[in-house]
Amino acid sequence: MQKVPTFSKGGVHPDDKKVYSRSQSIERLPMPSELIVALSQHLGAPAKAIKAKGDTVLKGEKIGESAGFISSDVHSPVSGVIKEIRRVTLANSVQCDAFVIVPDAEQPDQQSEKLDWKEQSSADLLAKIKDLGIVGMGGATFPAHVKFSVPRDKKVEAFVVNGVECEPYLTADYRIMLEKGEEALEGAMICAKITGAQRVIIGIELNKPDCIAHLNEIIKQKGYPIEIMGLKIKYPQGDEKQLLKATIHREIPSGKLPLDVGAVVANIGTCNAIYEAIVLGKSLYERVISVTGECIANPKNILAPVGTKVSDLLAFCGGFKSEPEKLVSGGPMMGFSFFDTETPITKGSSGLLALPPQKKVRTTACLNCGRCVAACPIGLMPAKLYRLINNGHYEEAMQTSLMDCKECGCCSFVCPAHLPLVHTMKTGKKLGRKKK
Repeated sequence: MQKVPTFSKGGVHPDDKKVYSRSQSIERLPMPSELIVALSQHLGAPAKAIKAKGDTVLKGEKIGESAGFISSDVHSPVSGVIKEIRRVTLANSVQCDAFVIVPDAEQPDQQSEKLDWKEQSSADLLAKIKDLGIVGMGGATFPAHVKFSVPRDKKVEAFVVNGVECEPYLTADYRIMLEKGEEALEGAMICAKITGAQRVIIGIELNKPDCIAHLNEIIKQKGYPIEIMGLKIKYPQGDEKQLLKATIHREIPSGKLPLDVGAVVANIGTCNAIYEAIVLGKSLYERVISVTGECIANPKNILAPVGTKVSDLLAFCGGFKSEPEKLVSGGPMMGFSFFDTETPITKGSSGLLALPPQKKVRTTACLNCGRCVAACPIGLMPAKLYRLINNGHYEEAMQTSLMDCKECGCCSFVCPAHLPLVHTMKTGKKLGRKKK
């Protein structure tokens, strides 16, 4: 019997909770009365505003220009008028300027003739991805044009697509694979051309057999040289380090990137966004987001403009059927808890969760049980790092591979003492950087 591929070190098996939204087809959100479009839609430096209060903007028009090498352009999701530019706090606690845009009553239809990407050079395709503001859609929001810029001394043997979506509750990527599979696969082929990849692999966990069958059927019809690889169900397999270990059996060394082992990784949603950018000429101004959780009246997968307020998403889903204890942007393992329903979504907002009150637990002293060590997919010693950080030994924690921590939450998930391990790791990184 053939062994199901997965990563070998650590990992956990949380209840996937996908039943709430996995059967909900993607629905377009009715146009909100206003949008709050943040200039920090991506990893790296916030974009620089190139429009002012009172300006008229068109759907898809650039309103923020990248302000550095790791940065990305921001585009208007609607045609309308900029009501004001104000400071906002995003769900991940990042503070930045944002355009408050009031949409026009009539929105232009942007359907255009499809462009043939096969005749375009890799450099031209890469430039277009940059101009249209494409970033990683899995949550990290790394600018795609930076990730796909392969240095001359590097060679990409494998382009690996993340179709895992291992975070509980989230089903946005699942619905994209079922409803936009043809577009996403063509996007993967465009990415392969840009990077010069010799092999294209899509990793999908085995709890999505319908996605595997559907994409395989399209691949057969189109004759694409793409391999669908069914993976064992294990969190955090969607992380690029674990995904590469599972699919091509290569381990990224500490401080290195996938390119250092001959690979580039992208999310399936990113592939769909790249298809829309290259073939349809569409900038990244909207995304699919799973609005779900036990407290949501009608969980949905929603195609919403970037800048939509959480309150508008909740209203479209019928509000709460019971009072939530917390709202989470993203998944429950790596997402961000927040409270303000006026918070806008960004390009990286894969999910909005409304979670019920949890059983109260008591934090105790570390039991030295070693469960956190066994669960860590990177092979760190979370309990040791926790003690170092709590005692103010930040430099020693940094020397004990603290920066390799992916903040995946596996250690906290298995800790019988209920220690705030991940929170402590995040704090330790911030304080450790300041000490340098």
